[in-house]
Amino acid sequence: MRIRSGLWRVAELPTTRAGVERAFSYFTAGVRLGTVAQMVPAVQLGAARASHEAGYLACWGAAALAAVAVSVVTLVRRRPPGTAVSVLDFGLACALLVLGPLVLAPWDRFGTWTAFQPGYALSVIITAGGVRGLGVWAASLLAVSLSYVVYLGGDVGSEMTSTAVGNVLTYVVYALVARMFFGYTRRIARDADASRARAAELARREEERRAQVMMHNGVAVMRLLTEQGDDVSRARLVGQAEVELRRMRSYLRGGDAYASEGEGPSAGLVPVVRRVCERFADLNVVASLDLGTGLRIPAAQAEALERALGSLLLNVRVHARAHEVVVHLDGTGEGGWTLTVHDDGVGFDPASVTAGVGLREVVVGELRRRGLAVGIVSAAGEGTTVTVRSRPGPEAAPPPEPALPTVRAAFADAP
Repeated sequence: MRIRSGLWRVAELPTTRAGVERAFSYFTAGVRLGTVAQMVPAVQLGAARASHEAGYLACWGAAALAAVAVSVVTLVRRRPPGTAVSVLDFGLACALLVLGPLVLAPWDRFGTWTAFQPGYALSVIITAGGVRGLGVWAASLLAVSLSYVVYLGGDVGSEMTSTAVGNVLTYVVYALVARMFFGYTRRIARDADASRARAAELARREEERRAQVMMHNGVAVMRLLTEQGDDVSRARLVGQAEVELRRMRSYLRGGDAYASEGEGPSAGLVPVVRRVCERFADLNVVASLDLGTGLRIPAAQAEALERALGSLLLNVRVHARAHEVVVHLDGTGEGGWTLTVHDDGVGFDPASVTAGVGLREVVVGELRRRGLAVGIVSAAGEGTTVTVRSRPGPEAAPPPEPALPTVRAAFADAP
């Protein structure tokens, strides 16, 4: 039977702050237990050669017990030792160094694991690099360095001076490297968490925008259904409501609203425009589409164009009080085209109208995301003209944001 413990699957740890702290706990336990493993083979020889065997074994046992205890605590808590534990750990390391000359022969203080005290102190320095308080960490490092000077005592020959200085520098260098490692890794984890939170927020906003785009026209139709009293008008709106209902259901199922209507990877441009115009016959729509015969556009563009044109005509119905709407389609060669929608209604003043979901998202936003150029020109008392143009190049390349509109251009819903 194969048992896989999630405790040791380091490669599967999440790249979050919690995951990094858990990885640090593995690192701490590994360093501390590895130090104990190096101490074990020399304990018998060290006790035999020590000037005070009982004292040597007591110091060795205290170091081994502390290393194991710290390893267990960090693995259980899933993070490296805190400030209090680290201070106690440094205190024990200092005490072992100070007591070292009392239990060790002078010739054993360098280069052997019978003198385990310097190695144990180094393991404490490395694993305490994650202490949050800079002052506590610096003071503890200084205390260990001074304790090591006491550990050297006066019995060390001058030929070992360079080795002693090198050991002190080793403490300092490893302490700095370990602290940089802990600090930088934590910063990466914080940045990763912030990026994930930002991505989640952007995804939420995008889904909110998609919901607004998908449901805007349906909500407008339902509003008209509650306000229209004429049976003929209501019957015409019921047909539009069914179209929007199918689209909203497809969206809620996570599908493609346009593909659900049986279209393939592309759609005829004229049928798409004509289908929308027929749903708004009561607006006296004059559709001049002959110059676009044979033109085909990607299904995604067709979906966005149909929804945008529907939103425009709904806007005319609700706000414009127009007598006539002219929809003109013109081919511009090599598959290019221009669609113009003009109404002779009341229009609006671009300087005094705030952009709404209809024109801002359903028309301008969606069409530009699908690679189409959009322009809106309106003035109070002069009607509104919306122009949609195909762009050269692949649809997938989103167009750049346009320059600021002129005095007569606006991207806003009528009030």
